[in-house]
Amino acid sequence: MVDESRIKQWLTNANYRNSDIAFREIVSITTSYPGLYPQLDTYIFNDGTPMELVNLHGTIPVRYKNNVYNIPICIWIMDTHPNNAPICYVKPTPDMSIKASMYVDQNGKIYLPYLHDWVPTSSDIIGLIQVMIVTFGEQPPVFARPKDDLPYQRSPYMPQQPPAGGSSFMPFPTPYPPAGGFSGYPPYPPTNTGFPQYPNYPSYPSYTASNFDNPAVPPMSGGTGTIKEEHIRESLLTAIEEKLMRRMKEQFQQSQAELDTLRRTQDELKQGKAKLDAILARLEKEENDLNKNITILQDKEQELEKAIERLSNQEAIDVDDAVITTAPLYKQLLNAFAEEAALEDAIYYMGEALRRGVIDLDVFLRQVRTLSRKQFMLRALMQKCRQKAGLTV
Repeated sequence: MVDESRIKQWLTNANYRNSDIAFREIVSITTSYPGLYPQLDTYIFNDGTPMELVNLHGTIPVRYKNNVYNIPICIWIMDTHPNNAPICYVKPTPDMSIKASMYVDQNGKIYLPYLHDWVPTSSDIIGLIQVMIVTFGEQPPVFARPKDDLPYQRSPYMPQQPPAGGSSFMPFPTPYPPAGGFSGYPPYPPTNTGFPQYPNYPSYPSYTASNFDNPAVPPMSGGTGTIKEEHIRESLLTAIEEKLMRRMKEQFQQSQAELDTLRRTQDELKQGKAKLDAILARLEKEENDLNKNITILQDKEQELEKAIERLSNQEAIDVDDAVITTAPLYKQLLNAFAEEAALEDAIYYMGEALRRGVIDLDVFLRQVRTLSRKQFMLRALMQKCRQKAGLTV
């Protein structure tokens, strides 16, 4: 059971931008894959820059040739997660060697299309682990070292070194999950600091010729040392039960991972459906508004056509008759306005003549002063006429 408060403290101390998302993913991963443990450690980038990051270290179950193996990995979660993909490594134990391929280099760094095409909105670490399980099941990233190269005695659960020049590299098989496992296997020791250490398995018991073909049967203690038929039967039943339980556990975990993926896909589809419904509702509203505007435009067009038809049927209008005033006061106002506009144009052209050097400055000033005085009088006259006529001033 992981310490959730400590994980939150790690994410806060390491200044994770989206600490809530990272926390939820870490808890989900440690629940789905009990062989992985979180820790806060220092990661050194290629340029030598150190950074405090949270990583998930431990093992993941990989099926290879009908056997399940624990592949040791380490996933460094970036402080910008999920905007940037994590950095992943294979971390072989002393009795393992890295098998370099297009997915793993000599240093153990993992290269996957899922990491290269990381999408912040849809990619997550659980999906990455599932891709690792499938990829490493086809191309195991580690194999067991030769017996002479091991720093300690080989575990009875380690496969033999492949023949020279052969391509059948086998990873290091151990039961999964490592904690709370099945009978007959030593449990995986949990730890909170550093990469989890693999247990030193006891060596094989010495078998007699009568039980060599059945390694699941332990030697008898005491008595004559012979194996009776009921012992063989009980041992076989125990071995078959353990094998069936392991297969059922593996099948359950695989089905659970597929179910989780389908649930996430369902959630994404529901979110997409909600977005599409909102878009369709907005489009329907815009369509209704557009239809209303089209109806208004058609009505205005009909009114315009009627006005054009009415005007075309009328007699021609005399411009002079159109500006004839109905009262002497209005006529005086119209004449004053026309004269004032003419003076405005005259002053403008006087300025143009001065600019081009057609007239002298003295002539310009004298004429402008005269025109301005007359213009002022006309404007005062127009204001009085408006007041008398009751028009807006």
